Amino acid sequence: MTETAHSPSGGALTCPAVAAPAAPRQQAAAAGELDRLCDEYFALVHTLAPFTATQLGVSGFDALVADPGRDGAARGARQIASIEGRLRHIDTGLLDDAGQTNAAVLGHLSEAARSDLEQGLWEANASAGRYVSPAAMLFQSVPAALLRDAAGVSDYRQRLRRLPGFLDAVTSRYRQAVADGRDSTQVGIRQAIAQLAAHLAVAPAADALVTVALPAAVDAAAVRRQLAGIVAGEVRPALRRLLHCLQHDMLPLGRPDDQVGIRFVPGGDEAYLASLRRHTSTSLTPGQVHQTGLDSLAALNEEWAELGGRVLGPGDLPAGLARLREDRALRCVDAGQIVRTVTAALARAQAARDQWFPRYDIPDCVVEEIDPAQAGGSAPAYYRPPAAGGLRPGTQYVLTAGPARRLACEYEALSFHESMPGHHLQIASAQTQPLPAYRRFLDAEMCGYVEGWGTYGERLADEMGLYSSDLQRLGMLASDALRAARLVVDTGMHYYGWSRAQAVDFMWRNTAATRASAAAEVERCIGWPAHAVAALTGRLEIQRLRRSAERELGPCFDIRAFHGTVLGSGAVPLGVLEQLVARWVARTRPGPR
Repeated sequence: MTETAHSPSGGALTCPAVAAPAAPRQQAAAAGELDRLCDEYFALVHTLAPFTATQLGVSGFDALVADPGRDGAARGARQIASIEGRLRHIDTGLLDDAGQTNAAVLGHLSEAARSDLEQGLWEANASAGRYVSPAAMLFQSVPAALLRDAAGVSDYRQRLRRLPGFLDAVTSRYRQAVADGRDSTQVGIRQAIAQLAAHLAVAPAADALVTVALPAAVDAAAVRRQLAGIVAGEVRPALRRLLHCLQHDMLPLGRPDDQVGIRFVPGGDEAYLASLRRHTSTSLTPGQVHQTGLDSLAALNEEWAELGGRVLGPGDLPAGLARLREDRALRCVDAGQIVRTVTAALARAQAARDQWFPRYDIPDCVVEEIDPAQAGGSAPAYYRPPAAGGLRPGTQYVLTAGPARRLACEYEALSFHESMPGHHLQIASAQTQPLPAYRRFLDAEMCGYVEGWGTYGERLADEMGLYSSDLQRLGMLASDALRAARLVVDTGMHYYGWSRAQAVDFMWRNTAATRASAAAEVERCIGWPAHAVAALTGRLEIQRLRRSAERELGPCFDIRAFHGTVLGSGAVPLGVLEQLVARWVARTRPGPR
C-alpha cells in the first residue's frame, strides 16, 4: 500500500505508507470510543431525567426521580461536560458517514442538555406547561409507566415514595430563585396553582398516580389501596406544600404582564439565545427569526385569497381569519366530533402512507382525550411515542374540553402534525432504525427537526390529498398563520421585551385564534422560551432541502426516497440533515460522481 506525496516542484512522489497499518486500529478505536460515549450518555441523560425515560417507554428508570436541586443540576452538567470533552478528542475524520452523524448528534444533544441544566430556566418560569413544569411532567409521565410484572409494580411503588422528596426539592428551588430575584411570571404561577388545585380536587382513589394500569399477576385491589395510601399520606402533602409556596411565596412577587419575557430575569438574555440555538439547532438570531415570522404571514395572503375566497367569499387574510374566529357555525359541536375528526384523518393517512414513504413496520397510533384536570395549560394536541418493542402504541392526545371554543377545521391539520404523517411516523420509524439507543428514543430534543417534520406533515398531507374539504384546508392555512405568529410573539416577548397584552393582540390580529386561545398560545410561549419557533423554522428548512433535491435530480427525484432519507437517520440537527440529503443527492444523481 502506498501514499502519494508532492515534491516541492509539484511532481508526484511515491513512498511506502509507513503509518497506514495503524489506520484500521485508529478507526476502530475512534468508533469504539464513540460507541462508549453514546451508551454513557443514554444512561446518564435518563438517570438525570427519568420521567422522560418512562414517557418514552425506556425500561430501567421507572423507580427513579430526578434531583431538581441546583446541586443536582450542577453535578449533572459536569457529567455531561465530561462526555463533551471526551467527544472533542475523537478524530471524526476516522469515522465513517454514520459515525460522523452519530458524533454530530451526540455533540448537539449533550450541549443542549448541559445548557438546559446550567440555565435552569424552569426555576424562574413556573407554569403548567408540559416538559417545563416539574409537576406537569410528573402528572404526564409517571402514570405512563409500563408495569409488566410484580417487579415493575415494586419500582413504581418505590418511585411514589420518592416523589415527596422530589416535590420538596422543587419547592426549595423555587424559593432559591425568588431569593435571587429570578421571579416567575404571575400568569405562569396562576397556571401552576390551578393545575395543582385541579389535581388535588380529585379523590385519591381516582388519582392518575393510583389508577395506573397494573399487570394481571398482582392483586390489583390490594396494590391500589397501597398506592392510594402513599398518594394520600405522602405525595399529596408535598403537593400542598408546593401549592402553598406558589400561592404565598411566589405569586405576590411574580413578574407582571409587562415583563413576561425571560429577558427580565437575571441572565435571561443569554439564556434565550442558548434556548434558541438548542431548539432550532441553527445559528439564527432572534431578529432573523422575528422577520421570518413576519415574512411568512405576508406570504400567506396569496394562498388565502384563492382558497379563502372559494370557501368563505372574497376577502384578505385578516378578514378571513376573523370569519373563522367569529362564525359560531365553524366551531366544534362536542368532544365526540373532535375525536371522530382526528381518528378519521389518521385512518386516511395510514392508508396512503406507503405511496409516499418507505415501508416501515411500526406500532399503531391511537387517539385519546387529554385529561380535563390537565387541560388548563395544555396545547390543543400532543403526541406520546410508542414504548420500546411496541409494548404501547403511539398516542395522539387531543384537547376536547370546551369544544364550542374550538375551530372544527383545525383538527385535521393537528392530526396530520401529531400522528401521521407527522410525529408518529417520524418517531416510531426512528425506533426501528439501526441507531444508537440515545438517538432512537428522543422526545422534546432536536425540536427543529422533530417539530419541523410535524409541521411539514401538515403541508404534505395536502399534497397527499388527505384533507376532507377545502374548509379543512383553510384550517391548514390557519395553522400556518399560528406558527408564523409564534415566531413573532416569542422573540417579541423574550428578546424585544413585548408585554403579554402586546403579544396576545398580535396573535389575535394575525391568526384565527379567539382572544382566549390567543392568550393560551402566548402563555405557552412565555412558559417555554424559544420552543415555539422550532416548528416553522424546521419546516422551512425541510422544504428548502426538498426543492434543492428536486432541482438537482429532475426526473430522478423520488419522493419516497427523499422522505426515507429525511427519516432514515432519526432526529438530527438541521445542519446534519442538510449533509444527509446532499449525500443522497450525490448518490442518486445520474452520470459520473
